[in-house]
Amino acid sequence: MHEPWIRLDNHYFSLQEIKSGSYPATFIDFHKSSLDFCREWLNGKESFILQTSGSTGTPKKITATRNQFTASAQLTASALGLHNNHTSLVCLDTRYIAGVMMLVRSLETGMNIVLVEPVSNPLEKLAPGVTIDFAAMVPLQLETILKSSQQEILNKIKIVLIGGAAINTSTVTELDGMQCSFFSTYGMTETLSHIALQKLNGADAHDFFQALSGITLAQDERGCLVIHAPHISTHAIITNDLVELLNSSQFRWLGRVDNIINTGGVKVISEKIEASIQSILDGLNIHNRLFVAALPDVLLGESVNLFLEGAPLSTSVEELVHKLLIEVLSKFERPKSIRYIKTFVNTTTGKINKISTIASI
Repeated sequence: MHEPWIRLDNHYFSLQEIKSGSYPATFIDFHKSSLDFCREWLNGKESFILQTSGSTGTPKKITATRNQFTASAQLTASALGLHNNHTSLVCLDTRYIAGVMMLVRSLETGMNIVLVEPVSNPLEKLAPGVTIDFAAMVPLQLETILKSSQQEILNKIKIVLIGGAAINTSTVTELDGMQCSFFSTYGMTETLSHIALQKLNGADAHDFFQALSGITLAQDERGCLVIHAPHISTHAIITNDLVELLNSSQFRWLGRVDNIINTGGVKVISEKIEASIQSILDGLNIHNRLFVAALPDVLLGESVNLFLEGAPLSTSVEELVHKLLIEVLSKFERPKSIRYIKTFVNTTTGKINKISTIASI
């Protein structure tokens, strides 16, 4: 029978060693928090306190039970065909739900675990000869790896989950033809990581999210997604995510209701505008991070504004961007201004903190 192990740097640990706490306390915080969670899990701990990232509101703590974790892990394992003899790469912060669930999925299915601290290119830190079957990353990690010599290693991984933020369309295009299967995830701390997956490449790629088995979906009067997930709660989970609901198990994500801008009485979706702008900038080989947000406006109430990270574009390029935006955006969607910020403020999980970034200027 396969005896799973956990590897970090050049150290291998059996699960029995982890269970008994036979590992140094001098590891970096990421390694220590990961091993501590595994020890608690292996010793049968029944409830855990999770911290939300704060990207869409005030950070808060949520209590989750062992049974909820296990059920969520089993749904993902069933959907993706995960099993023992696989090796998972855990390179997300294990103080938060995405990293924690990678540990739980691995422990519940008997997979080996390779721990690599959450850096922009975790594959760069992989020891030679280590083969990975399953991994989860944020878009920044994926984009960094695609531009590096580790792209070949990435392509040899069987399954990679991408979550935590929207993926650029240009990045998705780069995944075409790769043999690794990439999935975008939809979920949050309250749903114990993802409850739906979108295949991004291959013959079975699609442009919508498919709910995992046993989960049913609906919409409220705002057009926001309502999730019925019996393995998590007997009550419906009401989100602030605007969706196009295709049926009770499939949807397209449109944006956050919190990010709707009411400009001159017309409501526009920030994420839709961001996608159009990103596509234009990608076409001009400009890959600055960006977001769209409202600022107070005397005439309109709120105006649409584009925030770009990095040095200002040249006047000629900015004029070209404005010209191209006229072709793809309505007059109410077009940014009234472009604000340049040297470095965006991030949350602890690496997402753009729009409120703090705007406050910084």
